[in-house]
Formats: sequence, C-alpha cells, structure tokens
Amino acid sequence: MSPVLDRRAFLKVSALASGGMLLVLKFDPIANLQAQFAPGAFDPAAFVRIDTDGTVTITAKNPEVGQGVKTMLPMLIAEELDVAWSDVQVEQADADASRYGLQLAGGSLSTPMNWTPLRQVGAVGRQMLVTAAARQWGVPETECATSMSQVTHTPTGRSLGYGELASAAAAVPPPAMDSVRLKDASEYTIIGTTRNGVDVASIVVGEPIFSIDFTVPGMRYAVFQKCPVFGGRVANVNLESVRAMPGVRRAFVVEGGDVYDGLQSGVAIVADTWWQAESARRTLEITWEEGPAATQSTAAFAARADELAAGAPEQTLRSDGDVETALAGAAATVEANYAYPFFAHAQLEPENTVAHFADGRLELWSPTQTPGVAIPLAASTLGIAEDQVTLHLLRSGGGFGRRLTNEYVAEAAWIAREAGEPVKLLWSREDDMAFCFYRPAGFHYLRGGVDADGRLVAWVDHFVTLGRNGTPGTAAALSPEEFPARFVPNIALHTSVMDNYVPLGNLRAPGSNAIAFVVQSFIDELAVAAGVDPLDFRLQLLTETPMPPGTIPGPATIFGAFIAERMRGVLELVAERSGWRERPVEGERALGLAFHFSHAGYFAEVADVTVANRRVRVNKVWVAADIGHHVINPGAAENLVQGSVIDGLSELMSYEHTIENGRAVQSNFHQFQPVRMAQAPPEIEVFWLRSDNPPTGLGEPALPPVLPAVANAIFAATGIRVRSLPLARQGYAWA
Repeated sequence: MSPVLDRRAFLKVSALASGGMLLVLKFDPIANLQAQFAPGAFDPAAFVRIDTDGTVTITAKNPEVGQGVKTMLPMLIAEELDVAWSDVQVEQADADASRYGLQLAGGSLSTPMNWTPLRQVGAVGRQMLVTAAARQWGVPETECATSMSQVTHTPTGRSLGYGELASAAAAVPPPAMDSVRLKDASEYTIIGTTRNGVDVASIVVGEPIFSIDFTVPGMRYAVFQKCPVFGGRVANVNLESVRAMPGVRRAFVVEGGDVYDGLQSGVAIVADTWWQAESARRTLEITWEEGPAATQSTAAFAARADELAAGAPEQTLRSDGDVETALAGAAATVEANYAYPFFAHAQLEPENTVAHFADGRLELWSPTQTPGVAIPLAASTLGIAEDQVTLHLLRSGGGFGRRLTNEYVAEAAWIAREAGEPVKLLWSREDDMAFCFYRPAGFHYLRGGVDADGRLVAWVDHFVTLGRNGTPGTAAALSPEEFPARFVPNIALHTSVMDNYVPLGNLRAPGSNAIAFVVQSFIDELAVAAGVDPLDFRLQLLTETPMPPGTIPGPATIFGAFIAERMRGVLELVAERSGWRERPVEGERALGLAFHFSHAGYFAEVADVTVANRRVRVNKVWVAADIGHHVINPGAAENLVQGSVIDGLSELMSYEHTIENGRAVQSNFHQFQPVRMAQAPPEIEVFWLRSDNPPTGLGEPALPPVLPAVANAIFAATGIRVRSLPLARQGYAWA
C-alpha cells in the first residue's frame, strides 16, 4: 500500500512574526474513516516551522501512546527537509481534521499512511529553501545543495542556514507535491538511524508529561461509578449523605444508555481532590437495575459454545473443495477444540480526561487514540456542534487499543457541564479492569487431515464467537481469508454467534492475538500427525499455489493480501538464526515455531523453552520480520518488537477476565499478572528481512506468533498440547 496525496491537498506558506517560515499542508477532511484506510485514499497533514535562529519545529500529528510516532513521523519530514536532527524540536498536534487529516493511533497504520506524504512535505520545504537561496545569490537552483540545515552553492562553497533563509523562503510559492524529488535511500541520514524518543529524557527523570499528570487552574476531580454488571442502571442512591462528605462539591446521577453509546448510567462525584472524590464513592449505597447481562458468565459461554458446535453452523464463511471427502480419505486426521478468554487492555495509565465547558464550548485534554471519534462523541453527548469542541492530545501511558473507544471523554464532558468548572475525570485501576472493552473470548472446533505425503489436504474450523443478533462483535470475527485459507484445497470456515453483553474492543493485534495461537498450534498438531518437521510442514504449505484473494471488505482491503513468499523468507531466516535444524530436544528443553501475518507485517518466531513440573522458562526468543524496505527508527523498532513479545507472554500465561453474573471478577494486577522482569526471556533477538515493499507498522504484528511458538515448544518438551489459555488455568507457572 502506497498512500498518496490527492488533488484536494495543498500547501500554505506564511511568514512568522519573527521573520521565520511556516509550512502547512492543508486538505479537505474526509468523513468516511474506512475510505481513508483504503489504498491510495490518504489525506495527511503536517507542518514545519523554521525560526530565524535556525530552530526547526515539526508537529507530530498522531497521538503518542508509547509506540514512538511522536519521534518517527517527524523523522520522515526532517529527512527530506535535510535538517540536522539536533536542530529539530517536536510539538504534539492538537486534534484538527481540517489541518492534519486522520489522526489515529491504531492498526499499525502510522507508518504506511504517512511514509510518502510526510516525506513530500519535507521535500517541498527543502525545495523552497533552495529557491530562496538561489535567488539571493543569483545562481541556478541546480547549483545548490542542502545538508544539515544549510543550503550550499556548490561551485563557490557559499552557504546559508535555514534560519537565515526562512523569511525569504516563506515568500516562495510552494511547488506541486508530486513534482518534488524525494531522496534516494542511499542519501538518508535520519531514516534508518536510531533516534531517542523525543520525550525519553523527560520520562526518565519523572517529569509530568503524561495525561494523568495534566492539570489546569481551578480544576476539580471527578470519579464515576457505573454498575458492575455491564449495562446496568442506577435505581436508587444515597446522594444526600455523599454530598455531605469532606471536599465534595457535587454528586449526581447520569442516566446514560447502552455500553456502546459512549455515556452509561452511573453516579458522578466531583470534589476538591481525587482522594476526596474516591473516598466519597466508597460510601455510595446504590441499588442497581442489573439488566440482562447479569445472567451471563464465562462458564455459560463455554457450555453454550459446545452446544452450538455440536449442531450445524449458523454461517459458512468459506467453502473450498470437499472437506468431508478429503477428511475421509486422509492418511491421518486430527480433531481439537481451542479456547481463549476475555481480558482487559490493562495499560499502565488508567483512563482520564480533563474537561471544561463554558459559554457553550467544550475544551478537552485527553489521551485518546481516536480524536476524530472523540470530538463528535463529546459533541453529541452535550448536544453541541463539533466545531464547539477543542481537543488537546496528551501523551498516553499506554493504550493497546483501549483508547480507541472514548466513553471516558464523554463522561468527562458531561460531568464538566454539570459541574460548571474544569473537571478531571480519573478512573481507578479497578475501574479500568471492571469497565473495559475486553478482548473477546472465542471457541474453535477444528478438524484437519494430511495425506500420505505429509501434505495438509483438509481444514475445518467451526468458530463459535460473541456478538449480538447473529453479528460478531468488535474483534470477534474470523476472516474468510485467515491462513491457511487459499493454501488448502479443501477448507471450510464456519461461524456461530452467541448473544453477548460483555463490552468487546480492539486489543493490540485485534483478532490476530488469539487466532494466531489457534491456527499455528493446530498446524503444529497436523505436522506431528504427518510425521513432518513443523518447519518443513509450514514451508511446504507456503509453496502451495494459492487461490486468488477475495474481494470482500476486510483486512486484505486495508493491509493487502497475504504473500506466501514474504512469509517463507522470514520463516527461513528465523529457522537459520535460531539453529532450528541443529537443536534437538534435550530433556525438558525444546524449540517451538510459529508465524503470522498481521497488520501488513510478516513475522516468524522461535521460542527456546524449558518446562519442568509445569514450570515454564522462556530462555530466548528469535524474531524475524519483513515490514518492507526500511525500518525508520531501528532502535525504537527493536524495542517495539521486544515489548510485543513480552506482552504476548503475559497473554499466554496469565491474562484472563472471568465473567460471573455479568461482571468481571479480576479487579487489579494481583489477579491479572503481567510478566515480571525476572520471568522475561533474557534475550529477544530481532532480525529484519528487507523486501522491496513500502514500510509498514510495528505496534501490533510482532505479538501474535509468540503465543503459539511457546505453546508449541511446551508440546515439544513435554508431549502435552496446550489448547486453552491462559496457561495458568492449566496449572502452569513461570519458573
């Protein structure tokens, strides 16, 4: 996918009051978010400010949630602008679709959607500076070159700094976006080099740069108590006694609606300090109308899934060949049921937003991942026009997809209007666990067959999932093109949907974080049944002539169709670097292998695992990745991959939210334990396979393969197949 600017985009250049230059890419906003995801339909925006002292300020347009875009996106502009990185200052953009277009932290889309447009912005600025210098010297532009924030006249060696040229460059008409020359990769001095995150120095000394740290003068604090049963409503509450608590300014009922509407029913308390508000909340005596969700539970979902799997599927997503005949004629068959649980995003910083409503206008300061969704939600919640909402993007202490939903923004907006003064809504950790939009649970009922030559000839998956009215919920669907679809001659993918009231949301590598575990584990089972090395079984499968990709909307529309050659490349690379063929099983220690295509990234991973008495130690993980022809910020990219692996190990071992009587059981990290430092692999080695493809994102695709890689290693070491997560529920623990 190569995003391009369309003819609605144009440049606006103006001189600053200081005599500097402001370069802004303007465009018409697109209302349809899905249209902006489509290849070739991208409207980016960025601006550059060059001051007369040579300081170059570059705006980072997308929200920063820890993935490094606040550094990476400005690097694209700085590279083509030919500015010295030491001269660059980075500012976080506010939410402004008229200036910046789609501002989004999600889907690992920041790199593919900005790779070309933001480099063009830098190249336009560079060309304008060259034109200004050439005019001042009275020489042809072709005799001028740029480097390290200077324009040099090559024949004479004369040079001018960008600060000296800024005012004159501001008067130069900008060239057409598609007319500027972009650098050859051999000329890069910033792209492909490791640059520290622009906020790292502030973070390591504890400066208050995160959203949770933000305050405004005269601000009060708010808490919001919702029904512990999803979708429940307030019936009665002791508001008068709560209002008498120390520091409490206001306490009131919010009527609200469905969990997906943005604003739910609950009780809001506003006080002088957060602790006063929280202390008052602990004295609440609320009678709830719990609603239909109160009848639902994890155990009931599992039982209902078995019932549905025993019958005919409600829908067939894909049917190629004749699976029943192929299974009947297979040399060996395998039947297995796989399951995985709900769990919360558990980002370190709980939800928070500062809101101030005055004179019909709403001002927000928030760590949202989707400002383009937050603004209309806040506006509709208060019944005001969207242009009456100002949203300042604050750095988030993690997100993992949790901040794609914006109900906390709607809550803050409503409470601020009722309070009549600036209010900071701050959730507790227990709020964050109890009122999440959870990674959906799922149940897969699989059958597969291999022929006498060890080839996969049949695959059936009846996927029982969660949703409403027969439609899978968020991140709860199975794509008809999910691998090994297109590579197996006889395949049937079915689905049945259980009615569900548990809020579902996109969690890092949505869908893939669970489906990779199922698919790659079952492929391993079939390799064992075929008597073929798991590596060779996968390589053979990837050599099959694939059926053409479908035309249905879905992941292939956004990220492109799965290309087997690219996956073979990373699979062979990780096998080579891990010594897969040279490392036999040694008692309780073995290797496991898996791959997955997710968010346009091709990843294969090998895990070296020791298992003794169900105590698991991951000794090392090797990761091979193909994310295109450039890794923009290699150090940050490696950190992202390593963090993804560790996050995936937490999901594998312990992450789970059990639902009982329509509410989440686990309330804090004592019941929801991430991998500790001593439990993490001592080494996670990352290898990049450069391919002739545009660069793609990294926030998500490295996570899914590590779960099946470790699970497959456990089988290789013990002969015990893991088919249900988390491992802790099966009696495993970290060594």
